Amino acid sequence: MGKISAAITAVGKYVPDFVLTNKELETMVDTNDEWITTRTGIKERRILKGEGKGTSFMAIKAAEELIQKRGIDPKEIDLVIVGTATPDLQVAATAAFVASQIGATNAFAFDLEAACSSFLYGMSTASSYIESGRYKKVLLIGADKMSSILDYTDRTTCIIFGDGAGAALFEPNEEGLGFQDEYLRSDGIGRNFLKIDAGGSLLPASEETVKNKQHFVFQDGKSVYKYAVSNMADVSAKIMERNNLEEKDVDWLVPHQANKRIIDATASRMGVDSSKVMMNIQKYGNTTSATLPLLLADYEKQLKKGDNLVFAAFGGGFTWGSIYLKWAYNS
Repeated sequence: MGKISAAITAVGKYVPDFVLTNKELETMVDTNDEWITTRTGIKERRILKGEGKGTSFMAIKAAEELIQKRGIDPKEIDLVIVGTATPDLQVAATAAFVASQIGATNAFAFDLEAACSSFLYGMSTASSYIESGRYKKVLLIGADKMSSILDYTDRTTCIIFGDGAGAALFEPNEEGLGFQDEYLRSDGIGRNFLKIDAGGSLLPASEETVKNKQHFVFQDGKSVYKYAVSNMADVSAKIMERNNLEEKDVDWLVPHQANKRIIDATASRMGVDSSKVMMNIQKYGNTTSATLPLLLADYEKQLKKGDNLVFAAFGGGFTWGSIYLKWAYNS
């Protein structure tokens, strides 16, 4: 019996039907299509509409697509992890509800919150559970309803984010495919620059916090951009160096979709050609925890067994990192 590694064996996705274009945003805030496109690369984003529909709605849809594609019984799933910055409810884990709704009745479940790095950190967690030999099927979902925490009069944030969900199934592999290495980092200074002020234990909700719009995302764009550009590029270069990977060895860069300029800077630092960079920011904007799995779902048919993938993400907190993974199947 060979060494067990954790491989992705299936992916699924869900994005809402409603499309919010840059042109429509021009009627809501003082901005324009050219400004947004030039600075972010975003043309449109999806927004989840409908009463009673939270992050779990999208997570369930993405999971159901994956289960159908992989042809598995949900009862085979051992663990469900939902990476999210926008859980349905405080205290009650969104993942527990998702697991019950998809019929994963033999699974335990929990949420993982590391802002835009949630799925990346979740990959590390899911892989560790598989490699331990204790579990055979771990379902990792990245899902966020960012529209629920956006102030659509704040042009620094409302142009960036969208809603969506993506899912990946991790299973044991003995061919040397799947998870290879990780380099994950964090720095608490980040909570000064990207946060929601109120609603946590530090500043509980009150009439005043609602009036002051302190339950919406705040971002110091220049500071976040500066940290993200340098750190995403640094960890991506580091993971290549640690694994003796040259540019020609990297088949795909799978970068968090925060800003096209950050993605371009990361690819440039790695020496990776733009043709090898996964990109869908123009369609979905920044879906936070969902960006990485949405990329995998959108590019799945182009991926080949044995392809070398380098994942990179940067999120609030600050949290960031890079993961090297070998793709395990042909579509």
